[in-house]
Amino acid sequence: MVLPRNSNRTGVDPEKTKVMEKEETLRKVHRYGSINGSSTSDSCPTCQGTGRIPRGQQDQLLAVIPCNDVRLQPRRTKQYVCISMAVCLLLCCLILFFLFPRSVTLTPVSVLSVMVYFTPDSVDMEVTNLINMTNENFVPVQIVEFTMQGLLAQTVVGHTKISNLTAIQSRSRQPYTVQIDLPITDPGLNDYCKSSTFKIHTLFLQLQMTMNISYLSHTEQISQEVFEYIDCGNNSTTPHPVR
Repeated sequence: MVLPRNSNRTGVDPEKTKVMEKEETLRKVHRYGSINGSSTSDSCPTCQGTGRIPRGQQDQLLAVIPCNDVRLQPRRTKQYVCISMAVCLLLCCLILFFLFPRSVTLTPVSVLSVMVYFTPDSVDMEVTNLINMTNENFVPVQIVEFTMQGLLAQTVVGHTKISNLTAIQSRSRQPYTVQIDLPITDPGLNDYCKSSTFKIHTLFLQLQMTMNISYLSHTEQISQEVFEYIDCGNNSTTPHPVR
């Protein structure tokens, strides 16, 4: 007896075989939300248990990664923090160095001239002094007001005030010429200056100087006191230093 030949010896349909293989694969995959595969929950709704993400959903899904993943640990963090701190510290030091208040000095240099005018009851003198003002700051200094008064024998005989002086530029020295009028009305000094007995009529003049300055949003007052000798009997245009 001859049996008919069949291309499928096992007698199993190929389509049914593929379905069975797929079911077997799904059974081996862990269930969604299960750690050891013992959970009875549903399969992963994203990949349906295949372990693959559909290409059409790549832009719509978010990946969950562990906290100790390398991608969450930026490299050279300590180096960047140290560099930032060093730069901030350097900037602070530079700001303090350039904006730290420094001294502003007032220095009398010399007596430029002394002009003497005789009147019946007094001796009027015009004394011109050269004064250096030095600014050690890195910012300009504005001179608000400058006052000078002259004293003879502890008595004030003259006073002058100047409020239109130019500013002193940063790290510079500025010379100023200041004139003060000294009327002498004391009878004894008046006779002494007009006397022809003495060839040189020397007077020791005391000058008290005060300067109000403004810089870096604050004001400051500088005072200076100096003694100088002058001739009250003759005109003098020869500069001589202040002692």
